[in-house]
Amino acid sequence: MKKFLMMLGLLLAFVLITGASTYNDNEPKPLKVYQKDGVVVNSYDYKSLEYFLKKDNDTTYVINFWATWCVPCVEELPSFEKLNAKYKDKKVKVILVSLDMSKQIESRLLPFIKNKNLQSKVVLLNDPDANAWIEKVDKSWSGAIPATIIYKKQNRKFFERSFTYEELEKEVNQFN
Repeated sequence: MKKFLMMLGLLLAFVLITGASTYNDNEPKPLKVYQKDGVVVNSYDYKSLEYFLKKDNDTTYVINFWATWCVPCVEELPSFEKLNAKYKDKKVKVILVSLDMSKQIESRLLPFIKNKNLQSKVVLLNDPDANAWIEKVDKSWSGAIPATIIYKKQNRKFFERSFTYEELEKEVNQFN
């Protein structure tokens, strides 16, 4: 028991000294980290979220804007999860950007992620100035969800609609 407590203390000291946290060192620092029942969601403003929207490497990114209160969004999530599972060992990365209200994250979003066993990366966009960032995501976006960006380097497509798995996979395969 003493060894366990000593190791726990050393780990805590390491985290405090090095600044280690729940986010990847290459990613921007989140505004807030929400945690409940083993589920962790990082919250970003739009400026920090842009990091995920503009990567320039050999990976295809599938960025889906959604919310727990959006019925078509919830209905299409299994398609994104299936894509994430099938392509996890390939250079395809699925990121689910939640637009849920920050006051409902702990009561609604985190339990939803746990209950649905979402394996894709989920981040929260917590930026109230939607009029400023919606057109930065895509000039054609009305702000309606679900909305999805699929991109690889400079090749980019925006969709303001729901997907079946087959439709989603077909679009992703055009980038590979």
